[in-house]
Amino acid sequence: MVFQSLFLLQLLLLFSLTTPTAKRLHTIHPRLSPIGPRVWLDHPDQNLGESVREDFETFSYNQTLDHFNYRPESYDTFSQRYLINSKYWGGSGTDCSAPIFVYLGAEAPINGSLDTIGFLVDTAVHFKSLLAYVEHRYYGESIPFGEEAFKNASTLGYFNSAQAIADYAEIIIDIKKTFQAENAPVIVIGGSYGGMLASWLRLKYPHIALGALASSAPVLYFDDITPQDGFYSIVSKGFREASETCYQTIRKSWEEIDEVASKPDGLSELSKRFNTCNPLTYASELKTHLLEMYISAAQYNAPPTYPVNKVCGGIDGGGFGDDVLGKIFHGLVAYKGNRSCYVNAPGRLPVCITWGVEVAGKVTIAVKMKMEAFTERCKQTYGVPPRVDWVTSYYGGHNISLVLQRFGSNIIYSNVRARRSLQYWRGVEEHFRHYCRCQRRQWISLLGFTVGRPEKQRDQYYSEMD
Repeated sequence: MVFQSLFLLQLLLLFSLTTPTAKRLHTIHPRLSPIGPRVWLDHPDQNLGESVREDFETFSYNQTLDHFNYRPESYDTFSQRYLINSKYWGGSGTDCSAPIFVYLGAEAPINGSLDTIGFLVDTAVHFKSLLAYVEHRYYGESIPFGEEAFKNASTLGYFNSAQAIADYAEIIIDIKKTFQAENAPVIVIGGSYGGMLASWLRLKYPHIALGALASSAPVLYFDDITPQDGFYSIVSKGFREASETCYQTIRKSWEEIDEVASKPDGLSELSKRFNTCNPLTYASELKTHLLEMYISAAQYNAPPTYPVNKVCGGIDGGGFGDDVLGKIFHGLVAYKGNRSCYVNAPGRLPVCITWGVEVAGKVTIAVKMKMEAFTERCKQTYGVPPRVDWVTSYYGGHNISLVLQRFGSNIIYSNVRARRSLQYWRGVEEHFRHYCRCQRRQWISLLGFTVGRPEKQRDQYYSEMD
């Protein structure tokens, strides 16, 4: 069984890098907002989504609201969506079954993932596997409490990763019963936050998931395990390489925004200058919006659009005045196009994650954020503070190499950089490699990238990565 799981994981990752559909549907996934732009690297005018979607059937599971408590309301349920592709399913046998590959939805509706995870269809053909895509609670059509879900801390209290992983475990068990596949090995797959969920599910529910493929999963980005400026320093690097003047303008803009906001009617002035959808109540609203734009542009900085160049082209080109804020607004318009308004659009769910980031202005374009301010913002937005240390207490992260050697197994943490694009969690990858005390080629071999490949192909792959 152990050999089987390792073989499945290694071949699965190999397929993810080499299959035709994977190459056609090579998409970079941002994990900063529920829905982001998608950039097609090879054929931007070609959409293969419809042919992929035809093979999927939508199901609904009556999901438990609270898996961990025994209050009366814990037993409430909500409808959770998942999709199944059984076209290539080889069926189940008495002793051995074809595998089940389960893609774990992250912070977006699950139907948007069908067009971008093309390599799983190729693996299904090879392994005769069953494919399942499960939507994360509070996204898409899987929202407890309906319209009331995001209005207060009481309804949002069930919106966390532990509950989500328990959801996935329940649905996987139900799928195996439905398809009479109790003996089928299950591999869970996810990217970025979804990759974190995949690895954590394997650790928390090893009896349910035989292995996990966790792509670009920043599982060490907590408790100062990795340098806290690793994420933003790479974003900064992308902008600086595109244009030094653009980079310097962005750096200057943070103090400029604060200075204007400190004046009488300063927030009103900023609201007018940036044509906000609603009047600004804090300068941080504007700064957060701009920061998210820069990060998203960096993550998607790939052909045919090269959004970093688009933003910097607007900033360097002017058009709304030669002052710093006028240039920044032009960059915003260049990136988002002509709209009736920008910033704080209605209906957008604010972000409040379980880790805080404090970065020094001298090394990054990012806003310097104190944990105290971040906590206060979460309390104002949701009525509850973040649990900063909870992730490492519940899932681990410290001394990761020793822990995984003693306890965890069959987890592939892959972090492949698309050429001409920015792998935004690469700073975490560098630290992960240091923890494992592996050199570059040893690290790639450890992840299974080179398993089953002739030496000539391996050398070619290494040269592409360098």
